Amino acid sequence: QVQLVESGGGLVQAGGSLRLSCAASGSIVSINRMNWYRQAPGKERELVAGITSSNNTNYADSVKGRFTISRDYAKNTVYLQMNSLKPEDTAVYYCHAEIIVKMLSTYTSSYWGQGTQVTVSS
Repeated sequence: QVQLVESGGGLVQAGGSLRLSCAASGSIVSINRMNWYRQAPGKERELVAGITSSNNTNYADSVKGRFTISRDYAKNTVYLQMNSLKPEDTAVYYCHAEIIVKMLSTYTSSYWGQGTQVTVSS
């Protein structure tokens, strides 16, 4: 059993900052890629940022230069530092991870967090 638990969402004024955290726990052997997605009302879920086990990162064009993704490997945690927030960043943010799990066998599976609301007021 693996869980992803997010925290750090909230209400902030435009231009402000928030830091999201996502901690993975359970029968984890290792974690490959960790990602942050977001979904605004009436829109499809989109990839915001991703980070590999080699610390290679990628970002959506809309957040480049404002958001930074990072990992703490010892804590199986991924962070998303969000600066210069805009009203259009308002969405539910979801953590996603590709995890190698040890149960009766060892296998790779994809997991999602429950989501955390980020609201940016103008």
